[in-house]
Amino acid sequence: MQSLLFATGEGTFLTGSAVFFTQIVGLKATQVGLGLTVAGVVSFLVAYPMGRLADAIGPKRMWALGAFVQALMFVAWPFIDGFVGYLAMVVVVEIVQNAGGAGRGAYILDVMPEKERVATQAYLYSSLNVGFTLGAILGGVALALDNNELIRWLPLFTMAIGLVNAIRIHGLPDAPHDLARARRRAGEAEAPAKAARRGPGPLRNPGWMFVSLFGGTMWTNQVLLNVVIPLWLVQETDSPHWLLAWLFGTNTVLCIVLPAYTSKGVHTIGDALRRIRWSGAFFVVSCLITMVTHSTVGAVTVILVWLGHVTVTGAELALTSASWTFQAKLMDPHRRGEYGGVAEVFSTIGGRWAPALYTFLAMGWRPPGPSGLGWLVIAAIAVVASLGMHPAAYAAERFLERHGLAEGDGPAVAEPA
Repeated sequence: MQSLLFATGEGTFLTGSAVFFTQIVGLKATQVGLGLTVAGVVSFLVAYPMGRLADAIGPKRMWALGAFVQALMFVAWPFIDGFVGYLAMVVVVEIVQNAGGAGRGAYILDVMPEKERVATQAYLYSSLNVGFTLGAILGGVALALDNNELIRWLPLFTMAIGLVNAIRIHGLPDAPHDLARARRRAGEAEAPAKAARRGPGPLRNPGWMFVSLFGGTMWTNQVLLNVVIPLWLVQETDSPHWLLAWLFGTNTVLCIVLPAYTSKGVHTIGDALRRIRWSGAFFVVSCLITMVTHSTVGAVTVILVWLGHVTVTGAELALTSASWTFQAKLMDPHRRGEYGGVAEVFSTIGGRWAPALYTFLAMGWRPPGPSGLGWLVIAAIAVVASLGMHPAAYAAERFLERHGLAEGDGPAVAEPA
């Protein structure tokens, strides 16, 4: 319910954000893009410190605080009237979102029993997609009314939902690390058997860093989904533009209905790596199908473009269950926030370059020889990442075992380092 609530509020604002930024704030499209780029750089810089902070103050407190401050910030949106104010706002929002996200990620892994973590993540993923769909409907209704004053004050609706969301988070049960912090504040000494096991952090775990790096590369399936295939449809095929709505609608429905099923049977690192191979295979098939639509016409093109989008959704669904298993199995349970921060940094390195490179390879690169070679390079990048994930995951697993940091080797409640 909390995930549904959050996504409904966010989805409502995001749906109307392009109109809000250009017609209400008065920005150019290039200024909007520049602001988001700067915010992305800031997100990269603060990810690791925010992860450490989540470990220090407790995951639920960090999550609730981030959600509360983010909600309050929507009060300021209607009064911003230029690029400087917009830039300051998106940067601060990115920092606050990063803080809340670090707390949320650590909380879910901390509070749920080990056997339920992947299934829980699957249901949360579905709930988020339902919420974003509801938000898109609400935002679409506001846009359909074509009233700029309504769009100007739409952020206050998101703020109201955000405040309720923060209250809901605050009312969730404390995670073990929240309880440990409360006991420390009360001055209760922990028994020697429950003393924290201090081991090397994630920056000394090369396996985890490479898992995050290759994971970021494999998550570039979202660049195909949201950027490259839609642009390809418009510029390189004879498909009608209304097909875009069917593509995104299909993806949304599949990501609501299927995660609970596609995540079943994923319990070990070996299971997760099998899903990685599936994800890589779907990625490659999507590239091959989309590549040939440059030469097809009519209904054949429509069907193939749709299949290309469905297969890249398959890559997304297979990767989600693998990613949740890596989070559950390959993080030091006493430093989940810190591990999450490192994962954010390296996944950004692994995938932030993809929009520019993939767009160039698919539509801007015209080497001698058969057409579509750029799509083959894109597919090869996914293959390399999926292959590299295997030794990286096993190295990360051995690291935790070697230092006695795997879950079950130490206490469930520990002092963050």
